[in-house]
Amino acid sequence: MHTPSRAPAARRLPPEQRERSILDGAVALAVESGLEALTVRAVAARVGVTPALVAHYRPVMDDFVAEVFALIVAAERDEVIGGHDPALDLPDGLLRIIETLLDDSREDVAMVWVQAWALGARNDALAAAVRAEMDRWQSALEELIARAVSGDPSIRVDAGTSAWMLLAMVDGMSAHSLVKWAPRDRAALARRTLAAVLDAPTDTVPGRSPGLTPTDSGGIP
Repeated sequence: MHTPSRAPAARRLPPEQRERSILDGAVALAVESGLEALTVRAVAARVGVTPALVAHYRPVMDDFVAEVFALIVAAERDEVIGGHDPALDLPDGLLRIIETLLDDSREDVAMVWVQAWALGARNDALAAAVRAEMDRWQSALEELIARAVSGDPSIRVDAGTSAWMLLAMVDGMSAHSLVKWAPRDRAALARRTLAAVLDAPTDTVPGRSPGLTPTDSGGIP
């Protein structure tokens, strides 16, 4: 008599390992297919567990999506900022960061950002995570620029404003690239934009007073 085979049951793991496996599976799914792919059933299928188990560890899906988003973009920020070479002068160092972020191999993270901006309009937890991560990116770039300014009196730019302007360029160009709408040479445009940003002294930035810093989660005053 033939007995039909059954799919193997999910291996028992300690709670902390199971939680980690669910989180890792969700991150991998979001990187591969975007934040919109994150559902209880999809994550469960990815990890090889029941939807009820996913819901047990992450009962509020909006919070879970926000958590996954933050993990993905924080990992990229840590990698890119951590790879900055302080031996480079400011323009070369910033250009390397910009070119890294605009590389086609990072379109998966660009998609996560674009979807987060859209989904955040109806997901308060995700919106809060987006604002926090944008602030952290701005702060990281501002600190990098400020260090260069303090070490070279000839550099007369406002670190905070410069950071916001460069992020706006990167965000826009990354979003454009997802629909294959971009300048023929993004690197050349990045260089020209960077040169324009670093050529603006503190006391000539329109609508901004020297020493003024951006408001929390609010952009440029």
